[in-house]
Amino acid sequence: MPEADRRLKVLIVDDEPGMRAGAERALEGFSVRLDEFGETVAFSVIPAATGGEALEAIRAAAPDLVLLDYKLPDMTGIDVLAAAPERPAFLTIMITAFASLDVAVAATKRGAFDFLAKPFTPEELRATVAKAARSVYLQRKAGALEEEKRQLRFNFVTVLAHELKAPLAAVEGYMHLMRERIKGPELAAYDQMIERSVVRIAGMRKLVMDLLDLTRLESGRKARAFEPVDLRRAASLAADAVAAAAEKGGVKVEVRAEPGLVLRADPGEVDMVLSNLLTNAVKYNRRGGSAALELTRTSPSSVLVRCSDTGIGMTPEEQAKLFGEFVRIKNEHTRAVDGSGLGLSILRRIARLYGGDVKVSSEYGKGTVFEVTLNDAAGGNSPAPEAPEGQHGRHHG
Repeated sequence: MPEADRRLKVLIVDDEPGMRAGAERALEGFSVRLDEFGETVAFSVIPAATGGEALEAIRAAAPDLVLLDYKLPDMTGIDVLAAAPERPAFLTIMITAFASLDVAVAATKRGAFDFLAKPFTPEELRATVAKAARSVYLQRKAGALEEEKRQLRFNFVTVLAHELKAPLAAVEGYMHLMRERIKGPELAAYDQMIERSVVRIAGMRKLVMDLLDLTRLESGRKARAFEPVDLRRAASLAADAVAAAAEKGGVKVEVRAEPGLVLRADPGEVDMVLSNLLTNAVKYNRRGGSAALELTRTSPSSVLVRCSDTGIGMTPEEQAKLFGEFVRIKNEHTRAVDGSGLGLSILRRIARLYGGDVKVSSEYGKGTVFEVTLNDAAGGNSPAPEAPEGQHGRHHG
């Protein structure tokens, strides 16, 4: 929180000069330590002697707390609350020597936070103000979190719409061309349009599936079934899955893992890690390049997964934003490479579920190395509900 926000403004409304001065002295130099926020709050006092002065101060100074006497020369404290402008922030502490049930009910209906009965000691005042200050901060933090959630939802929808707009427009364009028989009556003439549409639809489907995986991981609702996973076999399966793409791009893929290398893990999550690494190593490689996936045990319960390639590499600036959601490195080498921009974000989340992390080192024009550490999963299976059919064993990029 900025320094300016660590001092709360307290409006003290009382027609007795001694009461105003005493309250100001009690709060002078007083501060409250809010351990839950890691911050200390001090107070600045604004005095007012009448209801009219109070209303003017509320409009002009926007106080955080209002200590409001019930009995004022020109109106009651209840009248002040009724006439006060819309106020999203301040809390009211009613000061009264007439602590009747009717007054309490009326003040509460007008938004009073607490009551302080005359006469009160400086310690009682400070205790009440400290409680109110903590409540103000809680409200502010809740409001900030709600605003952050709204902004995140907006950003998410904006990015998702952007990611889906281009492929949808392309497929729609091809459909219109085919409907108008632009290439004549021969079906074979439309094969390229159909193939391009299928590729675009597959990309959209992958984006949706990656989003489902990401949200399940973040929410803890992804089904996790832990068992001993043969990492050498899992790596071979991941290599088989990228074999066609590697052959098409002229990329040689090599897997190195010692026999009997086992990790207690969820097989689907292991598949996501290995497939993401190899898919990216192939996609962002160069013709005639190579990719190597190496798995080694670093302790009785830990494994290091290292994936290196001789591809296009990344600049330091590109590496810094690599693990963000919907992030795809875009330069003259990658513009034609499809992807959801979620694969590496998912990869890092999975690694952290296993008490590990992901490191990357890269040199632009020479290649990239990813290192993922994974530890044996502890405990039993997750109690989360089963994922829908078709959610296991998919490959990400």
